Amino acid sequence: MKVQTVLAWMLVLAVCLARAATVVAADVDTLADKVQSHYKSVKSFTADFTQVLKNATSKDQEIRTGHLAYAQPNLIRWETRKPEKELLVVGKDGVWNVFDEERTAYRYGVEEVLGSKTMLRFLSGAGNIADDFTIEEEPDAPAGETRLKLTPREAEPGMVLAHIDVDTKTYTITRAAIEDFYGNVNDVTLKNIKMNPVLSKDLFVYTPPKDYQTFDNTGATQGRILTK
Repeated sequence: MKVQTVLAWMLVLAVCLARAATVVAADVDTLADKVQSHYKSVKSFTADFTQVLKNATSKDQEIRTGHLAYAQPNLIRWETRKPEKELLVVGKDGVWNVFDEERTAYRYGVEEVLGSKTMLRFLSGAGNIADDFTIEEEPDAPAGETRLKLTPREAEPGMVLAHIDVDTKTYTITRAAIEDFYGNVNDVTLKNIKMNPVLSKDLFVYTPPKDYQTFDNTGATQGRILTK
């Protein structure tokens, strides 16, 4: 997976996590208050995901399914299980992208992956979606949900438009679809969401097996092979 794809996934999560509670503050005040109250207490969550990657040029679609876990402060474990196994771990000291079938692992610096100004604001706690986006309520939302369109006030290559669905009973974000500068869409739907489970810190730490080829893409060592 390229760094740009890592960034796109992180943008999806940035929208879905706690700071997304302010999304609707300007337009749907009552819903905003309830979503804010719901997410204020979220310290961790897990969910099954279905991710649809749509290529604007070829019109091809790739569907991925798997499981994710999140814990504050901004620790993420994203496991794609089908069609091929892939692991993304965002920890305190680095980001790992792992391909078991190829027996390879790529390491990135957290700062390099979090290169988006908008995303950094949200993950640092400084973001306010009402300040960073114009918000519109959209029609055709699934039954029991509200769909919102978010347009960044300052567009970035990885995100020029986003759509999110909010469950109006639980006030949980159930879907986030992000369109990049080239028209590609990264559409993630979350199911079986569990709020505030007890998660082991080991979930967010990764050490490559000794027989994996490991590439270091951090700072001055970018592209250096650590192990063969």
